[in-house]
Amino acid sequence: MIREDEVIGTIRAALEREPRVNLHNHPIELSYADGVVTISGEVGGIAAKKIALEIAAKPSPVSGIVDRLRVEPSEPMEDGAIRDHVCNALTSEPAFRSYSVRALVKQALEPVRSVQEERCFEVEVNDGVVVLNGVAESISHKRLAGVLAWWVPGSRDVVNGIDLFSNAEEQDEELVDLIRIVLEKDPLVNASQISVHSRDGVVTLEGTVPTPNNKRAAESDVWYVLGVNDVVNKLVLTGL
Repeated sequence: MIREDEVIGTIRAALEREPRVNLHNHPIELSYADGVVTISGEVGGIAAKKIALEIAAKPSPVSGIVDRLRVEPSEPMEDGAIRDHVCNALTSEPAFRSYSVRALVKQALEPVRSVQEERCFEVEVNDGVVVLNGVAESISHKRLAGVLAWWVPGSRDVVNGIDLFSNAEEQDEELVDLIRIVLEKDPLVNASQISVHSRDGVVTLEGTVPTPNNKRAAESDVWYVLGVNDVVNKLVLTGL
């Protein structure tokens, strides 16, 4: 039987080899019991979070993950301010004009916008963690809502529990289409200069961008999308 320290040692060694996780600047705590790894700490970005979770799930005795990783916010914000920003982003998004939006305030749901009950989003924020519930008409709408929540500067994590009208099988083409929409919404990215390809959750970006900041922004946008497991950034810099 594999001992706890062996499982933790294997995961920690893999995390130390992954530069995008950067354990030196962002330490991660690990524990293991009955096949379940609990991983906690604050990481530098969404890529580090997703990569760390994938690494922790790889050892053969691991059967489950308790995710307590949080992303370092780009701007400290109170939960109420984060909730208001997320609700504003959802109500301002043209694709969601037919959706009702409700906010959980002091354990009670308060209407932000009432349109119809069939399509709705419910927003809750606890210690910087945004929890999304409700019902969406497609996986693309669910993914877009999640990205908008991640884009709020104070968000430390997004738990996307939105249900769907139907559980249609996910397709790479749908993921690519949503990523293109997300890139078009980012003012730091010229989406017309970027091509997107996806295979089994691994997304490849190709094209040109003027600055390293634009290149990082495009990659971060992709990582925020639910269903993306890795990003291969082949964008070429054209600026000085």
